[in-house]
Amino acid sequence: MKIAFEPIADASSRILILGTIPGERSLQLRQYYGHAGNHFWKIMFSILERPFSTDYTERKKLLTDHKIALWDVLQHCEGKGSSDNAIKNEIPNDFKSFYNKYTNIQTVFFASKKAEDFYIRYVIKSPDKNYHVLPSPSRANTWKRYEEKEREWRIVLEYLRLGLN
Repeated sequence: MKIAFEPIADASSRILILGTIPGERSLQLRQYYGHAGNHFWKIMFSILERPFSTDYTERKKLLTDHKIALWDVLQHCEGKGSSDNAIKNEIPNDFKSFYNKYTNIQTVFFASKKAEDFYIRYVIKSPDKNYHVLPSPSRANTWKRYEEKEREWRIVLEYLRLGLN
């Protein structure tokens, strides 16, 4: 049984980035996107124009300093390995309580198409929020090069700079 982490969020969070559920290495390390081969943190430090860090406390601070929350669509599930395609018997996180607690979130970015698929299956999209699907930061996502992924993820920075959330 895979069990998701608590969200990285605070009262100032305006953007929410949603994955599906942590992979095996992330669960072992108790860190979002903990697998060294995942590009998530490299992308975030790059688009937010900060020096890269492997320190998890600094990584979480990077997000909260930029009003970004991070969570997963699924609370728990079964499945072997880290592939989203292996997920079964999934239970979603409690988004009603989450959005009631973090009322400033106006934009939701899905860190993969599969994350959006699970969200649509279990959560009603609110008309007062913006939704965008980004390419998976996983290194297993080989249909896009790192540079292409980073370019598409820059929309997060655009939303922050332009106050579109």
